[in-house]
Amino acid sequence: MFDEEELAAIREAREEWEEETLSEYLEYGERKDRFATVSNHEVDRLYTPEDIADLDYEADLGFPGEEPYTRGAYPTMYRGRTWTMRQFAGFGTAEETNERFHYLTDEGQTGLSVAFDMPSLMGIDSDHPMADGEVGKEGVAVDTLADMEVLFDGIDIGEVSTSFTINPSAAVIYAMYVALADQQGVDRDQIRGTLQNDMLKEFIAQKEWVIPPEPSLDVVTDTIEYAVAETPNFHPVSVSGYHIREAGSTAAQEAAFTLADGFAYVEDTLERGLDVDEFAPLLSFFFNSHNSIFEEVAKFRASRRVWARLMDEWYDAELPESKRLKFHTQTAGQSLTAQQPLNNVVRTTVQAMAAVLGGTQSLHTNSYDEALALPSEQAVRVALRTQQILAEESGVGDIVDPLGGSYAIESLTDEMEAEILDYLEEIRELGDGSVRDGVLAGLDSGFFHREIQEASYEYQKRVDAGEETVVGVNAYETDNDPDLDTLHVDESVQDQQLERLERVKRERDDAAVEDRLDALETAIERDENVMPYIVDAVKAYATMGEIMETFEEQYGQYSERIGLA
Repeated sequence: MFDEEELAAIREAREEWEEETLSEYLEYGERKDRFATVSNHEVDRLYTPEDIADLDYEADLGFPGEEPYTRGAYPTMYRGRTWTMRQFAGFGTAEETNERFHYLTDEGQTGLSVAFDMPSLMGIDSDHPMADGEVGKEGVAVDTLADMEVLFDGIDIGEVSTSFTINPSAAVIYAMYVALADQQGVDRDQIRGTLQNDMLKEFIAQKEWVIPPEPSLDVVTDTIEYAVAETPNFHPVSVSGYHIREAGSTAAQEAAFTLADGFAYVEDTLERGLDVDEFAPLLSFFFNSHNSIFEEVAKFRASRRVWARLMDEWYDAELPESKRLKFHTQTAGQSLTAQQPLNNVVRTTVQAMAAVLGGTQSLHTNSYDEALALPSEQAVRVALRTQQILAEESGVGDIVDPLGGSYAIESLTDEMEAEILDYLEEIRELGDGSVRDGVLAGLDSGFFHREIQEASYEYQKRVDAGEETVVGVNAYETDNDPDLDTLHVDESVQDQQLERLERVKRERDDAAVEDRLDALETAIERDENVMPYIVDAVKAYATMGEIMETFEEQYGQYSERIGLA
């Protein structure tokens, strides 16, 4: 962007500034000997054109909505429409969560996001012995299509976009949503939303699984194939770096491992026989936004650039939609503190601003009380208002990529891209040229776990040594934190859920359930796409647990296989 003569003049002027102006102030010292991001990436005192001397504007930046999408996925970004504001909601019974949905939409939320309880996440029914005490506690309990009917009572799913945060049993929830659309008379190609459904991330970080990695990947690919044919406006996978970051990774690790998982799904679906431009536009992503605002912006911009370039170079994608990385962002749950919980409002605001400056398509802002309990109604309102104030009052969305061209941001973006690419090449080498095989090999060898564990350990050491300040925890502490009214899930929730499950089992046609579960078992044995059979099973009111048990019988429980059962 600058010729050598200009750079030489800038270099000379900088050296003169350092000698004549800066040196005098350095006699008084700086706040720290070393300045670094949350990921411990060192940042310089000052950035100048020298730091981006090799930047090619057209190839590396371009314009918003055009390759390589560094400056944004769409040309007008938030000048056209604001990001989708989602607040994660789900607790207790389907009735209670339905009430929260109506409350949030009345308050101006523009998309629904469903949290499930642990039994539902793990594919077991509320009447399973292991579910005792967990029903409805950290999300809503969904055992059968009857729960889904109540969950969306009074909500036209043809008019709302819904995100489902669920993984091992995601195919069952997806099938229930398709069945619900059929019930409501909504054309399948009209339903919009996102299924998290990222099993590779589960084996890397979050550790919610039922069957082993390879058959889990096969089921994910079934959902992608089914979505292309049946629900072309519904994203069947949200490739999720969020939980990788929550487990303790650095920003670069989060981006690299997430993109690697995305490329693994691409390769598996290509092997299934689909054209890349048929399915790639349906892939979406889910990132974390942490406290180091400039690092986060650089991460988002670099991720878009890497995805666009490699989808072209490695997989011959042609459609812009196949190369345009679209992502949802959630503020960093790991950063929330139980001490001085109202400080979390500020943390969330900083993180939300980073996501917006980085070009997110939708955003969830954490509630200030989430380190203590499920979010209360008041805390959820504050979290939503945070987004609305950013959108309506701050002006942060009025300029497309407002930090683009900053010497610091462009330099950090280049550095982030280089680190991401190094990781991707290492993973590809593990798979002898295949990212998918490299991810699977990395799971077997413990590669991902070691990388994240080391990064997490290094961060905690810095916190313990006071090198990393956490306000209210290791600095600016108080002894009198305010008492908050937190949400409590009543113990009667489990009884109510068990009553509905018992009623469904009593009133359904057991012979029809058995026939459809048998058909699903046969489909698994024949290596057919399982989605049509799961949809048939849920329409007969087969339970979550009955469907997932069918998979376990074929593949075995992964926990048993690795000695954790």
